[in-house]
Amino acid sequence: MYTHFFKRGLDTSIALIAFILLSPIFLIIFIILLFINKNKPFFFQERPGKNGKIFKVIKFKSMTDRKDENGDFLPFHLRVTKFGNFIRKLSLDEIPQLLNVLKGDMSLIGPRPLLVQYLSIYNEEQAKRHNVKPGITGWAQVNGRNAISWKKKFEYDVWYVNNISFFLDVKILFLTLKKVLIREGVNANENLNSAAFDGTN
Repeated sequence: MYTHFFKRGLDTSIALIAFILLSPIFLIIFIILLFINKNKPFFFQERPGKNGKIFKVIKFKSMTDRKDENGDFLPFHLRVTKFGNFIRKLSLDEIPQLLNVLKGDMSLIGPRPLLVQYLSIYNEEQAKRHNVKPGITGWAQVNGRNAISWKKKFEYDVWYVNNISFFLDVKILFLTLKKVLIREGVNANENLNSAAFDGTN
């Protein structure tokens, strides 16, 4: 009953209130990134949502579009800006995803939306993460974030899908606030992305 009738209403209400409260921070970051990223403050990327439906996730743009001589993007640590690194450390780059929640593409709580190319290499159990809407934060994020293996992340995602409830969502929400404040569960080297998922790791 919670997932079918109440979760969407709570998502919309909390996301709207959070966006209003965070609007001064949103505006400041927006203006700074307008100058740093040459009028491109946002990063858009296609991600799979519930039942694998593709949508465009929106985040603050923390990296430049610098490419090498072959036209390929340079490594993460060569593209992330100082301000971009700052907002990533504080998870401020995630604020625009509140708009994804208001639009209905995402939930506040759920498995994080991953890359579209991963869809074809999930096994049957891993694919269950798409039985619910993806979230800004989730059970995997409060249990290690990017400091845990892909295998463990998927285990946490599927466990959440199988045990979703109002009280679990409240617990995850408060644990997320704690994690952000103390920056727990983030890889020691902030200039490295997690290894890409290849279906075996």
